[in-house]
Amino acid sequence: MADSWNTDTGEAVYRSRDAVKNLRIRVRLEKVTSTAALSKHLQQQVRSQQDRGAIELETLTSQGQTAGDNEEELVVGWQEKLFSQYEMELFQNEAACQTPLDRQYHTEVKALNKAKGRRNHRIFTYTDHDRYTSCLPFDQLQHSADLLTTTKSSPTFLAERMASVRHRRQDRRTMDCSVPKTKIVNWEPTAEFVKSSHVVNNAMQTMHIMGDLAPPGRLGLKENEYLLVTIKTDGSGTVIVKPDFNKGKEPYRIVTTGEKREVWRLTIENVCTTMQPEEKEREQNMYKDLYVRHKEYLNSLVGQDFEMPPLGILRYLMNGEIVSAKGFEYDNLYIHFFMELPNNWSSLPFQSLSGVTQTCRAKTLGKENVAFFSYPFSFEAFYMSEKESEESMPQWPVIYFKVLSLDSWQRFRTEGYGYLLFPAMPGKHTITCHTWRPLQTGTVSALRRFFIGGSPELEDHSYVRIPGTFKGERLSRFGFCTETTGSVTFNLHCIQQARAFVDATMLKKRRQKVFDQLGGFSQQGAVCTILEAFQRARKKMQEARESLPRDLVHTTSQLQAESSA
Repeated sequence: MADSWNTDTGEAVYRSRDAVKNLRIRVRLEKVTSTAALSKHLQQQVRSQQDRGAIELETLTSQGQTAGDNEEELVVGWQEKLFSQYEMELFQNEAACQTPLDRQYHTEVKALNKAKGRRNHRIFTYTDHDRYTSCLPFDQLQHSADLLTTTKSSPTFLAERMASVRHRRQDRRTMDCSVPKTKIVNWEPTAEFVKSSHVVNNAMQTMHIMGDLAPPGRLGLKENEYLLVTIKTDGSGTVIVKPDFNKGKEPYRIVTTGEKREVWRLTIENVCTTMQPEEKEREQNMYKDLYVRHKEYLNSLVGQDFEMPPLGILRYLMNGEIVSAKGFEYDNLYIHFFMELPNNWSSLPFQSLSGVTQTCRAKTLGKENVAFFSYPFSFEAFYMSEKESEESMPQWPVIYFKVLSLDSWQRFRTEGYGYLLFPAMPGKHTITCHTWRPLQTGTVSALRRFFIGGSPELEDHSYVRIPGTFKGERLSRFGFCTETTGSVTFNLHCIQQARAFVDATMLKKRRQKVFDQLGGFSQQGAVCTILEAFQRARKKMQEARESLPRDLVHTTSQLQAESSA
């Protein structure tokens, strides 16, 4: 009749989306004695030999003992209060009730005495609100845990300090207490101060399922209370059970202290009601409705009244990044850039229109030397639309930049000039701009650049594109010597905002350019596109007619004339 025991008494962590109030645990406590083992053996024989009649198992029990003295099985819910014999005797006396919770327990105990009594005998619970939960001596908790394990371990310092954390939290502060205004931070803490202050306190709710394993007739003594199961949970659906459910395995073994050292079997099972398919579907629909309502609530907090620019003004916001530069002659590169605003464009007074990156050392990737800057920048500009004019077209802002190099001797050299035009469409853009630098012919300039540093520079950076001071019709750069250098890569995230975007009549034109949605230059842009398409089609038709024989061309022209007629 030797029994095998479950020695895996570690805690198990479960996660559930269901409310923890639906948790149900069946706890079975059975005393292991020679009489109980014989009774169990005879019960098995009775089931196999039912035709011989039932055997009176009552005669096998000890004199003065009942079936509840040796075994008990109970289903316990989350935070369900089951009174012990000690509590039944304690809360009967109204004078011993000091707190509102004690007076509530006094009322419940009186109701139980008037009724059939409590349904439990040895198994009882300590809920999260009980002061016994936080006042349980640590040695008792640790000793009860050791009874379920095969090897004993000494408690750690943190475990000892955690035993009194909940007790301190339950204490009520007086109304006149306040936080001291001085010495909030202790710069020279002592060892005692560190031990008494650095204690972790979590917000988990705890419930203990206890067992009164006293001999029959001696129930109600605190020294005979033993911890059976500890259940902890937080507000995020995490449930910690120690020890874990048996799940068909052997029961746990509990050995009491004292002279007799009685042995008890402990079985823990999860008996939560399984949800029906209709309930699951109803719960999923409820969660969906909850998420929709929460989304609507967040939208109501944000609102739809965003800050809009005035009528006829376009707000252009660019969050950009100078990603990398490659293909330049020297190392240790940095970039100086600034923004130029054309006519009808403006910016905020505190807006910085220029910037300088950090110095970056190039890295060899394949056959290229690449310098990764990852330098962020942002520009915000405003455009005021005017009446549509046939002679002038709107101009976008331009970012002019200059790539320079700096060596250990503090010699800098101009590596290249370039420009970047603001994208006409919002969204993300990755643009690679190629650069060039002025070239002075002759060997002396090359030696000066190598040994002394310095090189020809542009007096006006806008000369890279079209100078702002140029008023003529044709710009000639004849005789200006340049040299192609490297390239710079930009990542641009552009946002455009205007009142015209919200207009219901303009919703169908969201895919067009910004100025088309502002109501200007739409017809001109559409006509140019159509004319270019017609010109391409006419050229292709002429090339096709030239490649065909004459008689076939004549027949084709007749067919075209008839179709046009």
